[in-house]
Amino acid sequence: MPLQTVNARIRGFLCLNAHPVGCAANVRRQIDTVGRVLAAPAASSAGAPTSGAPPLRSALVIGSSTGYGLSSLITAVFGYGARATSVCLERPPHGDKTASAGWYNLAEVHRLAREAGRPVTTFNGDAYSREIKDQVVAHLKASGARLDSVVYSLASPKRTDPTTGVSWTSVLKPVGAPYRSQSIALGSDQITTVELQPATDADIEATRKVMGGEDWELWIAALLDAGVLAPGCRTVAYSYIGPELTYPIYRSGTIGRAKEHLEATARALDARLREGLSGGAYVSVNKALTTQASSAIPVVPLYISILYKIMKAKGTHEGTAEQIARLFRDHLGPGRTPRLDGEGRIRVDDLEMEPATQHEVAALWNQVTTENLFAITDYAGFKQEFRALFGFEVPGIDYAQSVETDVALDRG
Repeated sequence: MPLQTVNARIRGFLCLNAHPVGCAANVRRQIDTVGRVLAAPAASSAGAPTSGAPPLRSALVIGSSTGYGLSSLITAVFGYGARATSVCLERPPHGDKTASAGWYNLAEVHRLAREAGRPVTTFNGDAYSREIKDQVVAHLKASGARLDSVVYSLASPKRTDPTTGVSWTSVLKPVGAPYRSQSIALGSDQITTVELQPATDADIEATRKVMGGEDWELWIAALLDAGVLAPGCRTVAYSYIGPELTYPIYRSGTIGRAKEHLEATARALDARLREGLSGGAYVSVNKALTTQASSAIPVVPLYISILYKIMKAKGTHEGTAEQIARLFRDHLGPGRTPRLDGEGRIRVDDLEMEPATQHEVAALWNQVTTENLFAITDYAGFKQEFRALFGFEVPGIDYAQSVETDVALDRG
């Protein structure tokens, strides 16, 4: 395959290609960030230190190729030296078409992990399927691995129930009443108004089936039944709450109903893991960040653009690598017992939800227009970070250079 120059092909909140060298650079930057965060003292919001927490020798990351899942894999492997198994669904390169960003991300993770002597094994397929679960379990049993950590970080719009064969598609809708708000039209950089009609009961149920805790529970059950979880094993899934201004489309909407189910699932799994293994199951509430999933949610890109402006000025902004490294350093890593809120959740959205920060967000929210969008928000930063997810506009990369796009992702 000849080398080619790769330019971003973007349509709204979708990027149709990826740059392999830029994606690799992102992975290396995250590795450096994780090392820096883990070397720092625990935060004041950290959980209690304990001698009973297990080491992190073996980890499984379900949804490992982008966003919080990729940062979790990097933290486990390069932060704690764990041997890791990862599950993703990514597109390989084909002819003159690039691979997906997650493919290139994991290719670089694999390369660097091999160099460090702790290779990663990746299963590329439908994580919701029984087939992939069986393959992962068979691999873990054959390798003799017993997992200290299981991270569940799937963000897919569709899921097929492995038992019934019924396919479900999640929806982004309010519950109970229509929702009208300002947002950004990502294709034109214009402030616009979105109006969404309320979800039906079928919409709510479909979103719960995709984004709730049902598949997480199936994974843990399969791993428990196979005997591949180590004593003290902890599992974590990721969620978001956010401020009241995004509640109608997020926490009080169909996604929020699904996340309530995820939290209920965590409580049930926690009881089961504590009884059988002295382990635990947790939901970590994370910060709003630019990810492929968040960019598709109406209103959220505008909120993130305002939030970034304020948190960067305060010096409190964190990306996914900082968030996940802090989560493990302060709550889930060796020697830590998590600190939980009144609902039993870990909160690493504490800096985002700091009252003074949210007061400033609300003030700018009421001032923003198309004309001042770039001046009073960090929409430019949001756009740059979105492109960087796919390896574009990454500092230090010469995009005029032709690159090899046919990059292999061996299973490991």
